[in-house]
Amino acid sequence: MRVKICGLTRLEDALLAESLGAWALGFVLAPGSRRRVSPEGAREIAEALGPFVVRVGVFRDQGPEEVLRLMERAHLQVAQLHGHEPPEWAERVGEFFPVIKAFSLEGPARPEWADYPASALLLDSRNPGSGQGYPRDWARPLLETGKRVILAGGIGPGNLEEVLALSPYGVDLASGVEEAPGIKSEAKLRALFARMMGG
Repeated sequence: MRVKICGLTRLEDALLAESLGAWALGFVLAPGSRRRVSPEGAREIAEALGPFVVRVGVFRDQGPEEVLRLMERAHLQVAQLHGHEPPEWAERVGEFFPVIKAFSLEGPARPEWADYPASALLLDSRNPGSGQGYPRDWARPLLETGKRVILAGGIGPGNLEEVLALSPYGVDLASGVEEAPGIKSEAKLRALFARMMGG
């Protein structure tokens, strides 16, 4: 199972997540986020990582040219759009970087979201980054489309099994492995990956 650890602000947390087996690491470049990191801070961390972990920039309602500029400055590889970005924005960004499009759930996922021009779709709670979850069955209508679907929202070591039972493309965690916003917990990270390994 692919695991993305999001909202990283410290090099030591990124290196630990990489060493434990994270598939991707997320850097929030959206203004107003409690987990926001500067492009230079993200770049410093990204350049210290090995070649087999994906570096993801997270944006919210920022125009495609701004997204592209920040992606270049931060040396990131995949753009995650976490706002109300129209498909044309994703298509523009997608000319240069793979795109993950996030949708916040207030009810069951809509199958037509599978038509959005993105490499993968991410399902989050109505308050992203809050640690709140949602009924996991809400993800099924999109999972059944065959699109790559990443599940986020209130996931942690304690409820990982019920999420993995849905067989998503990947899972995305931020608050579920934190001590405070942007500060990861070594114990929670280790517990998460131990659960992933069946420990």
